[in-house]
Amino acid sequence: MALIKSISGIRGTIGGRTGDTLSPLDVVKFTAAFGTWLSQQGDNRKVIIGRDGRISGEMVQRLVVSTLNALGLDVVDLGLSTTPTVEMAVVFEKAAGGIILTASHNPKEWNALKLLNSKGEFINGEIGAKVLEIAANEDFVFAGVDQLGAYSTNENALQQHIDAVVNYPLVDVAAIKKAKFNIVLDAINSTGAIAVPQLLKALGVKDISVLNGEVNGKFAHNPEPLPENLSGLCNEVKKQNADLGIAVDPDVDRLCFVCEDGTLFGEEYTLVAVADYVLRNRKGNTVSNMSSTRALKDVTVKHGGEYTPSAVGEVNVVNKMKATNAVIGGEGNGGIIVPDLHYGRDALIGIALFLTHLAKEKKSARQLRNTYPDYFMSKNKIELTPGFDLKKIFDHIKKKYKKNEINTEDGLKIEFENDWVHLRTSNTEPIIRIYAESNFETTASNIAQKLMQDIKEAM
Repeated sequence: MALIKSISGIRGTIGGRTGDTLSPLDVVKFTAAFGTWLSQQGDNRKVIIGRDGRISGEMVQRLVVSTLNALGLDVVDLGLSTTPTVEMAVVFEKAAGGIILTASHNPKEWNALKLLNSKGEFINGEIGAKVLEIAANEDFVFAGVDQLGAYSTNENALQQHIDAVVNYPLVDVAAIKKAKFNIVLDAINSTGAIAVPQLLKALGVKDISVLNGEVNGKFAHNPEPLPENLSGLCNEVKKQNADLGIAVDPDVDRLCFVCEDGTLFGEEYTLVAVADYVLRNRKGNTVSNMSSTRALKDVTVKHGGEYTPSAVGEVNVVNKMKATNAVIGGEGNGGIIVPDLHYGRDALIGIALFLTHLAKEKKSARQLRNTYPDYFMSKNKIELTPGFDLKKIFDHIKKKYKKNEINTEDGLKIEFENDWVHLRTSNTEPIIRIYAESNFETTASNIAQKLMQDIKEAM
């Protein structure tokens, strides 16, 4: 069981001891800390909240609402929603901030509080540190009975989000409608089952099949949209002779596709394909985190733009995008960030832009994927035991590979002649992630396995 405090929010498992898990007392404490920080920023008392379909979602939602109201803050509850919808609603509603109740790709026993500023963007590390300090000191002042906050709901936020996507200048509804796509969606028993079909219908797609469409949080498989978890979707796409399969994670900010032959388009190539389309129509720069495929750099350079890597984490990608005036960016885990829509990963705009690209190219998904460079990535992880010495581990690795180019902005990224490997601790789990990429699948795997052995030697 675990409780993790990071720039990704407060994340933990449900059930267990206070301080070791996301217990009700911890939900109240960290909500109160964030609400206290919001109250210090000015007179705006409005806070937006929304949740994914997790089993614990309604319980956590009640705790969050009551805590914010007790601080004198007014809550606008979107109910079952998506992360990007809550982000956009903060701006639409001119709120002081927001809280998204989701553990994203983590299994059903996890939940989290993801914290947003008044721009609908994740709070940065500096603000996060202040919130954690307030929580540690329990420096809360609750409102008197006549100053308690109000509670209201907003059932139109998702439609506002979809309207913004459909009306986005690079989304071509007529082209998508004309293509008459037959699409299978894996909604992983969460709010994607509500949001994605509604979007597809607004885009003119009529032939939609939904797998795992009951929003009950009892995920039919591991909810992270990785190859090993999507065999059911791949099989169903082939069985139905569909044009495309779509998979999202429980809070609908990550996205990947399945080609018409049942093969994976590749989650790393979601951003590559969308960026290719955007850059054909809007010249500019791109950003992805340094654990993402170099194919984005290839596509960016081809279109005359400049590619910049960032540290892992959505807030880091967003900061780098702002600094470089990037027109498209995101993360290789299927996260698409379209800055003039909003600075947040958003599967809905990703779907709309990908379908537009596919329709205009008049290619199948497999044919489109074949137009991009082939890199192979090996994604691995090692679980960390309590009390691990990360500095000792990384010092050992740096010494061993001192002749190679090493980037320490975010963990360790080691460059080889044509390949790379990135080691970093996760913001969301007690693990070290080991990602390696090469032109050859076996080479990427061998590099990752070698570094995993090096880590075990140093532990």
